[in-house]
Amino acid sequence: MDDIPLSAQFAALGLLLLISAFFSLAETSMMALNRYRLKALARLGNRGAKLTTELLAHTDRLLGVILLGNTLVAAGAATLAALIAHTLWGDHKWVPAVSAVVVTFALLVVSEITPKVIGARYAEQIALPIAFALKPLLTALYPVVWFVNLFVRPLLWLCRLKPADAAESKLTPEELRTLVLEAGNYIPKKHQSILLNLFDLESITVDDVMTPRNQIEALDIDAPPAVLRQQIATAYHRRLPVYQNQPDNIIGIIPVRRLLNVGGGEGITAGHLRQTMREPYYIPSGTPLFTQLQQFQEHQDRLCFVVDEYGELMGLLTLEDIVEELIGEFATHSPLQSARFHRQGDGAYLVEGGSLLRELNRKLGYRFPLDGPKTLNGLIIEHLREIPEPGTSVKIAGHTMEIVQTQDRMVKAVRLAAPTAFSAAPVVGR
Repeated sequence: MDDIPLSAQFAALGLLLLISAFFSLAETSMMALNRYRLKALARLGNRGAKLTTELLAHTDRLLGVILLGNTLVAAGAATLAALIAHTLWGDHKWVPAVSAVVVTFALLVVSEITPKVIGARYAEQIALPIAFALKPLLTALYPVVWFVNLFVRPLLWLCRLKPADAAESKLTPEELRTLVLEAGNYIPKKHQSILLNLFDLESITVDDVMTPRNQIEALDIDAPPAVLRQQIATAYHRRLPVYQNQPDNIIGIIPVRRLLNVGGGEGITAGHLRQTMREPYYIPSGTPLFTQLQQFQEHQDRLCFVVDEYGELMGLLTLEDIVEELIGEFATHSPLQSARFHRQGDGAYLVEGGSLLRELNRKLGYRFPLDGPKTLNGLIIEHLREIPEPGTSVKIAGHTMEIVQTQDRMVKAVRLAAPTAFSAAPVVGR
């Protein structure tokens, strides 16, 4: 080494540091790549993405060749730095220590931290071109990498670990939700809302979106023919339930259009209804909304009735209810269901007691708990443990409300203060 000029030795040391920086850059950029974007680029035919995907399919081999090269280069740099120090300062005892400090600092700054920060910041721009250099390097050094891995795998086995396969990585629903939330610049706001609602279909049940029993528009089969014709002619819906004796006793469903021209001027009789109606379709309460969507598809139906564990009618669910849960309201509602919220001059809302808590949260911005009662009436009664008198004030989940009207053992109208910051401390007062 004494015959080699000092300038050449410094040049060689600088080259080794750059080569080490290359391996550090390759390692960080490869590991920091967005694997799902990489798959998308590979499907579009990007050669670099295809090659990178192939390399990442065997991370043990990829990391083996990168770390092998980096280790050899770092060892060479340390040795060369020691020789340069010996040439400059001789055999003093402090020379090896100074040499070690200097080369460690150089490796840390030039070959480790700086390239890894760059690799993490520009992973895609760096990893795809670097793959063309790593592929032949892996081919050339494969016997050495294979030999080293013979010792690595037993150690992993002793630790009860298995080499991870990048191709097998899966996203959980919560990770998908986070991905959609963070992709706000790439996904239109409406599309983002639909995707997030889709993730919620498994956790939302039919009880959350059904039309309550007391709001179902139905026909009494024993009503006079003229009354039946009038109801059918003015019906808001395309399908109407038919009951006998009491509204809970649903005996069928009729398509309104088929009956509009039936009976002439004499009206529509019970016989006409029985000829056209079909059997009602019942489902148990608590059925997940996504499950019911699949059942609608299997039954080729669009309407069903929700019953509790005792077989009592709870409400009615349509395919349109599920679609609106996904994409938002797209149709006007029946007059029986309109004007459920009335905004007051001070920002408060006059709300029907039978309003769904989920609807209040979504449309008006409240934060009522959804893991208990489904309606505002149920929430108030559960909280107070009694039927409140008009004028009672209550604070639930940080929202102040005043009972305006009670009737038939239930809260009929409530005045809700404008939504404010969430507070979980409930306070009751009269």
